Amino acid sequence: MGLSPVSQYLLMFISILSLTGRVTKAQTAPVIFYPFGSVAGDTVNIAVEDENSTRIDLWRPFVFFGRTYNKTYVNSNGHLTFNQSSSEFYVKYFPINGSEDIIAPLWTDVDVSMNGIISYQQYSNGSVLTQATQDINQYFPYLSFTATWVLVATWDRVEYFYHSGTETSFQVVLISGGNLSFILMNYGDCAVAYNAVQAGYDTVNSTAHFVIPGSINGSFIPNLMYSSNVNVPGRWAFRVDSRSDQNNLQENIIGVQMRVTSFSDLTESENIETVLEKLQQELVKSGLPGSVKLKFRRIQKTRP
Repeated sequence: MGLSPVSQYLLMFISILSLTGRVTKAQTAPVIFYPFGSVAGDTVNIAVEDENSTRIDLWRPFVFFGRTYNKTYVNSNGHLTFNQSSSEFYVKYFPINGSEDIIAPLWTDVDVSMNGIISYQQYSNGSVLTQATQDINQYFPYLSFTATWVLVATWDRVEYFYHSGTETSFQVVLISGGNLSFILMNYGDCAVAYNAVQAGYDTVNSTAHFVIPGSINGSFIPNLMYSSNVNVPGRWAFRVDSRSDQNNLQENIIGVQMRVTSFSDLTESENIETVLEKLQQELVKSGLPGSVKLKFRRIQKTRP
């Protein structure tokens, strides 16, 4: 049955509203993201699967666990390398014990020829440095830090290889101030990953490494926008410069007091592992290397 002119007009009006809504949503960046894209003046990667960035000469040296770098590569498959570009789409799980430092906000098989862009930008002055200074001093208040250089790399609405409709947005921010270095990993809407995936960082010989809990499970990836180690949903922050407490680490025993709802909660191994994981996240936030392993030597019940 044909539609009246009025009905046709209403359908056209509704379609236009729907299209406008989709465009607006796609162009809205997550609040926690640093500026990116054409508005920020980013350099944009070529939209070819497994295509890597050209060499990026850093305006300031970046210290990563004792090694100083003057260049980096923003690789299409969700990770940064320093010595050479990488088209590696098959995820090697940390610790790799390899010869390359890797920063992986979301290492997986990305196909930007399907959708999305990868872009990056360096800053040595302006509001981005002010934002970075404020963020680092909030997360590491004992340092009195001032940012002098920032690199922002963003994967905006990219899709996983061979899986359409999997738009995923994430970002890594490298921040330097003299001999102090930090990285932020920011997550927006993320789709379930059907390919191998991992988020975190690794170092030469894996002397320091960290994997965001749950990130090797593809079904967990949408939860990244709610997870954090600094109480900011969707953001993970790490100090990654060279520090004496990260070199020649030896086994140490520390005493920790904590309150649990029931002492019997700690008698089951799976509950102990959960407590240790949460405790390690808090300690990493305060500067403990992610490679340090925690274990209970003794559990003692005391009166409150």
